[in-house]
Amino acid sequence: MKVSYQWLKEYVDLTDITPQELAEKMTRSGIEVEGVESLNKGVTGVVIGYVQEREKHPDADRLSVLKVDVGQEELLQIVCGAQNVAQGQKVPVAMIGAMLPENFKIKKSKLRGVESQGMICSAKELGLNDKLLPKDQQEGILVLPEDAELGADAIEYLGLNDYVLELGLTPNRSDCLSMLGVAYEVAALYGREVILPDASVTEDGEANPVTVAIEASEQCYEFVGRHFTDAVITSAPQWMKNRLMAAGTRPINNVVDITNYVLLEYGQPLHAFDAKEVSDQQIIVRMAQENEKLTTLDDQKRTLDPEALVIADKEKGLSIAGVMGGANSEIVDNTKEIILESAYYTPASIRRTSKMLNLRTEGCVRWEKGVDQSRVSVASDRAAHLIQKLAHAKVSKGAAKQTITVNQPAVVSVSLAKINQHLGTSIAKEQVAEIFTRLQFTFDQTEQAEETLFTVTVPTRRGDITLPEDLIEEVARLYGYDQIPVTLPTGESIQGRLTKEQQLRRITRHHLIGAGLSETISYALLHPDKLAQFSGLQDERNLHPVPLAMPISEEHSVLRTNLLASLVETATYNKNRQNQDLAFFELGHVFLSEQEQLTEQPEQRLYLGGLVTGQWMPVNWMGVKAPVDFYTVKGLVESLFSRLGVKPLAVTYSANKNRKGMHPGRTADVIVEGEVIGYMGQLHPKTEKDHDLDETYVFQFDLQKLFSFAADLTDYKPLPKFPAITRDLALVVERSLPVAQLEAIIREESGELLESVTLFDIYTGERIASDKKSVAYSIVYRHSERTLLDEEVQEITGKVIEALTKVGAELRS
Repeated sequence: MKVSYQWLKEYVDLTDITPQELAEKMTRSGIEVEGVESLNKGVTGVVIGYVQEREKHPDADRLSVLKVDVGQEELLQIVCGAQNVAQGQKVPVAMIGAMLPENFKIKKSKLRGVESQGMICSAKELGLNDKLLPKDQQEGILVLPEDAELGADAIEYLGLNDYVLELGLTPNRSDCLSMLGVAYEVAALYGREVILPDASVTEDGEANPVTVAIEASEQCYEFVGRHFTDAVITSAPQWMKNRLMAAGTRPINNVVDITNYVLLEYGQPLHAFDAKEVSDQQIIVRMAQENEKLTTLDDQKRTLDPEALVIADKEKGLSIAGVMGGANSEIVDNTKEIILESAYYTPASIRRTSKMLNLRTEGCVRWEKGVDQSRVSVASDRAAHLIQKLAHAKVSKGAAKQTITVNQPAVVSVSLAKINQHLGTSIAKEQVAEIFTRLQFTFDQTEQAEETLFTVTVPTRRGDITLPEDLIEEVARLYGYDQIPVTLPTGESIQGRLTKEQQLRRITRHHLIGAGLSETISYALLHPDKLAQFSGLQDERNLHPVPLAMPISEEHSVLRTNLLASLVETATYNKNRQNQDLAFFELGHVFLSEQEQLTEQPEQRLYLGGLVTGQWMPVNWMGVKAPVDFYTVKGLVESLFSRLGVKPLAVTYSANKNRKGMHPGRTADVIVEGEVIGYMGQLHPKTEKDHDLDETYVFQFDLQKLFSFAADLTDYKPLPKFPAITRDLALVVERSLPVAQLEAIIREESGELLESVTLFDIYTGERIASDKKSVAYSIVYRHSERTLLDEEVQEITGKVIEALTKVGAELRS
């Protein structure tokens, strides 16, 4: 937002405040002023002159010799090369000794033998932004209006004695997108009054013939239509053009300039229609028809969709509401009859249309951030006042108006104690009341149980204030951030740390990465058919995938209930790109619900899934291959359990032939203390074939269950100081006997002295019966506080052998 300092002075008394001081004050209060620019680029000594005579230079075809009246006793003789200079013009004249931008000084000179006593200036030579001028004034000298006072200071007349404050507004402060909004802010900072502009209207015309019908009541809350006759379309006065150009707006004609002027003044976008182009003087606010076409003021033919809001008559569209007017009702030089629009549109409607058309205007910016509905009528009256004054138009009696909804002021309460608690201050209630008064907020102050409560009715121009914290911020801004004392935080300081679950997740991730797996992150949204190929961990529950109400595509339309579908999809993607050897895992959420029609949030659980396929180790120089198998994935799982401190005796494995998508003979449920926490095994050969995968093994666990069996992470075991004793046992057992059962017996009978049990050999073949197998274990015993005796170990070994013989085990000779 560009704010003219001279314009702002019309609403707030700033006679004792410089633009730089104002910028500093506003920035300290929370409205950042990014820069203060002087419009005068070093120009002095330029006055308004009148060209009385023009003659051709005797020795130059392109030069003219002028006699110019600047209000002095004698006329000045000036040689000028501009082609558009003519007798009878008012022009800016740089006198002898005048300074122009870049320290260019005007001196008496001779051009082709003819003396020149000054210089007639162009807009560019005066430092004006000529891009905001009409094309006929962008080249050649600047021709001034006839009402320019002879001999007056051209700098003041052209508004170059002004400063422009560039405000860097945050989205919540849309109230400062208008001169009056800035005036309220400045008045509050300095405790001064706001002088409102004259919005009086003398209705000197016939009855207003305009009728208004709002059909899109959810997008348009209010519409006011003023009617004018006998308007004279001409150039706007210089003072208005100066202010528009200071704000970066190009002047067009007096009526259009008035709508832009009031937009900048009130923050209320307006639009003027040529009334003779409006059928039956009827204004309809409706949604666009399918593929409706409208040529806008920039001569672009635009196609609208049914969600665009349109101002129309009974025959055609006239304007894209809140965005841009139509070329078919544009104000032109011969326009005599005008309809003026002032309305309130919902921000979401304008934002969507602007985005759809890729078209942003000054009006769009204000609609998107929020416009004050209470200014719809007063802005219309202000514009009517100016049109009557500057376009000499007659104002028809009455305003055509329809109101659907009225936005009400917010009422917010805050206590004095809460204000001081939040700010760390001891501001008195009188100071808070004075701040609300300066902000022109009406409020009730009550005393309740030795506590002061302020109930504030916030003006609709401040739509950003809806919470007690917003009022506290207003108090802080006007009290002065630099006056708020600096205090150190009090209370007990607690060192931050990860929760147990966070630690376990980090350990799990680091362990699997260290084991050679890569971590993947995949979408939680899948195609329902891909999800249905695999089972989750909750097979006993009748689960239903959770569908999205508005999916982007069918490929991502339901929330996953297992991780295997995501892992297999990732493996297929890599296999198709010649990545044959894969080992990766994912920590991700699944979403579980037993409802077909969702009425409550699904249960969200954290799962761990992994997949390995191809060669586990790269083929070495000897050509030895090590493809993955069931024991690869089982080893990964057991190593993770060991790292997490899950007790080995608590873990058992049970074959499961019914897991969907899994090999019926190579899949095992993982059970800890009687509870199934996951499963592992090979994908079903058909599943592998469907996804073009080689032999592939996977695992999947419910981490919430797994972590419940993890050991205390603070447990510490020192390095052993005493030697260990090792015993090897080779046993002959029935082939059908699980080796896990033998290991469980060894662990149970060995007691606390057992350090480890390692299976190092399984043998079947010659010298062993066909229904038998040889199983060999290495057992390590150690005492943490002393050296073990052979007799102790022998006694324990004897108990172990005795227990093993009860399940049919025999020592192998």
